[in-house]
Amino acid sequence: MTLESTESVTELARHVPPSFTLGVAAAAFQIEGALKAGGRGPSGWDAFAEKPGAILDGHSPAVACDHYNRLPEDVALLKELGVDSYRFSLSWPRIQPGGQGAFNAEGLDFYDRLIDQLLEAGISPMATLYHWDTPLPLEHRGGWLNRETAERFGDYARAAGERFGDRVAQWVTLNEPVSVTLNGYALGVHAPGRRLMFDALPAVHHQLLAHGLGVQALRSAGVKGGVGLTNLHSPVRPASRRIGDRLVAHLYDLLANRIYADPVLLGRYPSLPLYAKPWLRSIGKVSDADLRTIHQPLDFYGLNYYFPVKVALGPGITPLPADMHKELAKLPFHEEGYPEYGSTGFGWPVAPGHLGVLLQEMRDRYGEALPPVYITEGGASFPEPDSVSETLEDADRVEYLASHLGAALEATAPGGIAEGVDLRGYYVWTLMDNFEWAAGYSQRFGLVHVDFDTLERTPKRSFYWYRELSGARLRGQE
Repeated sequence: MTLESTESVTELARHVPPSFTLGVAAAAFQIEGALKAGGRGPSGWDAFAEKPGAILDGHSPAVACDHYNRLPEDVALLKELGVDSYRFSLSWPRIQPGGQGAFNAEGLDFYDRLIDQLLEAGISPMATLYHWDTPLPLEHRGGWLNRETAERFGDYARAAGERFGDRVAQWVTLNEPVSVTLNGYALGVHAPGRRLMFDALPAVHHQLLAHGLGVQALRSAGVKGGVGLTNLHSPVRPASRRIGDRLVAHLYDLLANRIYADPVLLGRYPSLPLYAKPWLRSIGKVSDADLRTIHQPLDFYGLNYYFPVKVALGPGITPLPADMHKELAKLPFHEEGYPEYGSTGFGWPVAPGHLGVLLQEMRDRYGEALPPVYITEGGASFPEPDSVSETLEDADRVEYLASHLGAALEATAPGGIAEGVDLRGYYVWTLMDNFEWAAGYSQRFGLVHVDFDTLERTPKRSFYWYRELSGARLRGQE
């Protein structure tokens, strides 16, 4: 029985709780285009994308999916998809072009239209305040290395809450601070292109401080919706049982997972091993007042899961630019692959069982401090043609989504390995093929195919599968 068959969809739908949210996610910079329209100011990603060699094949985000000009068409696709919720991001430079001071009426009006059209279509809005598009003036002053950015974020969050708080059902403060720190400030493969390695760690604290200030600002604005944070988390395993591999796997887990979740959920940074002190000197002393700000009560915690990580001692071969290899050789660890699993277009291992492991780890680490959980991103890119004339049969994506959603539901069900985790929903990444950051338009994650020459949208087989799942779940509640 194939996963896209009606029978298997119905079987999976039986395991979806009645109140469970089936959603889909997207990000402003990846789909909106119109970078100079409607009073929008430049972002750090605008500037980064203009650097020669920064984006694969010189692709430009200037048009992307042209969502800014095709809003009604895209909301109609969401309505046809039949999802409960749409997770989108607000573009900070579209709302506040300078990152401080005046707010842009046209930008605010655009998101008013989006939210109102979603509600008219029966779709619950989940708004992410920050999905990587830092206003360029703030980036020029240091971006997330500068504490001021956190303070300016609090001002922006308050304005967004005051404008949209009566209609947005859920708020996400930040998306994946780990990715911003690692890719943007440590390795330089994303905006702003800094290559600071371990000296990028102040960006961790300033993003978490922004989160706390953002939560306070939203609540002081009287928003009606729940408030949470989303981060990328990966279960980390040593490549072998050797002590060196185990030590660096522990260090990697601290740097990729715990230094982001512990302050938010427990009000403290994790204890760092003595052997790691030479690399982590830039963290510095953190005040109790900052930790109190970061440690705000949350209505939910968002997990983005894509793949597990296997870590070994010492430097290794990486696909990063050749001029980074000297710096990477200084690292005490490297990642190894999972040859036993299939892989996505990005080369990421397809390992749905590890999503259950991640949920188990979150429960074991945080216990009652862990609020209700949403999988706020889950999805995969696979090689697909640039243009299509009929429905694209993306069976790999259907299998990926079915297996990962099934694994999450199984893990958190009574008797599952993550029993006790209050899992509230799953958001597919992403609605439509889009500008995939430094990979340009080479990686297609969408349920909807986008021809980037004509901008024509064509639902894929996975779109209809997800629609059928939603319908089967609703029929089962009747």
